[in-house]
Amino acid sequence: MAFSETKLFEIVARIAPHRFVQALLIIILFVIVAKIVDLIISKFVSRLIKKTRFTIDDDLLAILHSPILISINLLGLGLAADRIGLPDAIHFITSGVLKTIAILIWAKAIFGVLSLIIAVVSRDNRRFKLFQEHTRPLFINLMLVVVFGLSIYSILLAWDIDVTAWVASAGIIGLAISFAAKDTLANLFAGVFILADTPYKLNDMIVLDSGERGLVTHIGIRSTRILTRDDVEITIPNAIMGSTKIINETGGPAEYYRIRIKVGVAYGSDIDKVHAVLTDVAGNHPMVRRTPEPRVRFRAFGDSSLDHELLCWVDQPVLRGSAVHALNTAIYKRFLEEKIEIPFPQRDLHIKKAGRPAGTDRPGTAAAR
Repeated sequence: MAFSETKLFEIVARIAPHRFVQALLIIILFVIVAKIVDLIISKFVSRLIKKTRFTIDDDLLAILHSPILISINLLGLGLAADRIGLPDAIHFITSGVLKTIAILIWAKAIFGVLSLIIAVVSRDNRRFKLFQEHTRPLFINLMLVVVFGLSIYSILLAWDIDVTAWVASAGIIGLAISFAAKDTLANLFAGVFILADTPYKLNDMIVLDSGERGLVTHIGIRSTRILTRDDVEITIPNAIMGSTKIINETGGPAEYYRIRIKVGVAYGSDIDKVHAVLTDVAGNHPMVRRTPEPRVRFRAFGDSSLDHELLCWVDQPVLRGSAVHALNTAIYKRFLEEKIEIPFPQRDLHIKKAGRPAGTDRPGTAAAR
């Protein structure tokens, strides 16, 4: 027993001779200490922290405030249990429960502190190349696994469980699980590689090899979720995402996206006028970017039309559908005003009348009777 505990028990014994009363006094004493610490943190420490120009110290204090107060109360309960002199079995269970609660509380607090540090570090892209905004979920998940594993290990030690045999058997169990859950492990490793390699990130518009197109809303260790334009969420295992062709429409040096409007005009049309009208429609439309400038390309001589293509850019890939609709409508109305003909496929059918076989209409024949 530590010297401080001995002195505490001696002081309490002088006040109250009964062990249960002494235990109650210890609990009350630590509750008072917790209240004093709470008052110091709330009134003095928090005020000092608010004067700094950083916000991380405020967040750290908010994370650690409750665990500190709960730990003081748990310590008082543990000392009170020691002072009562419970039977060995009950004392073992009581001590194990209190230690388990303390471990879980501090595991949550440590995970919160590590997550906060990773979030702060990931904002400084120049100094910390490895910690980026898109890799933050990867490190947070790794920290979660580490903190969870250490918490389980600490809880086993708190209950005096020999972990040597557990570690030895964990290898055999892990081997069996790896064969039974190979698909899950494939998704796990693929998720790590996706978060590290970042072929796409949150809020990117992607197109899968199977044709689905949507906005990335979640990148997890097991799966990726995309939200289609029909507001339907699709969940794809990371093993599939890691081995399929993905078109990232948001990727590249800029976020804006080029759309193509195919237009056909009739043969004989003034193509210079067509080019000017298409450029004017795109240049005056609010959804079209001014830089890069819209442009028109004469693509081909079609079967019944001169095929053109209007190329212009919108701010985001998600605007593609509405922009195409708006431009098609504006082009059609403008062509009607400018009397520019939009042809449609036509076929000329020529019917030839076959002549009668020679000699069939001569007098005296069977056909002439």
